Amino acid sequence: MAKFRAGEYHILVSTPVVEVGIDIPTATIMVIEGADRFGLAQLHQLRGRVGRSDAQSYCLLFADTISERLKAMETHHSGFELAEIDLRLRGSGNIYGTSQHGLPNFKIATYQDFTLIPEAKKQAELLLPNLSKYPFLKELLEKDKIIAA
Repeated sequence: MAKFRAGEYHILVSTPVVEVGIDIPTATIMVIEGADRFGLAQLHQLRGRVGRSDAQSYCLLFADTISERLKAMETHHSGFELAEIDLRLRGSGNIYGTSQHGLPNFKIATYQDFTLIPEAKKQAELLLPNLSKYPFLKELLEKDKIIAA
């Protein structure tokens, strides 16, 4: 890394560990293989490692298939916007489990409904003590491990 930073080496081959903490203004080209396997926020962080000077810079994404997700990288430059797009397209995964993407089985809201959270919490606190009156809802909540069986 020191020799690359000093200009002695002109090519650095790395894992995504370079996503954060690397500031080498002379780095002007980045190639990302298998870009379709990364989240958009991570790709945004990676491409931020080049273009740190006034020199023209490029981040080239290579993937097996072109997707709407990867096309978003061409037109969006805000990490927050890209994270929202990724969440919409890939899903949140299982918040209480290990799946890092995909749509949850029991979907009642989206991240865009965040203003409803205080009211939803209040209603849940009223409902949970009486959940035995609603066996189907109880079964769904237990199935997705939102409540203990």
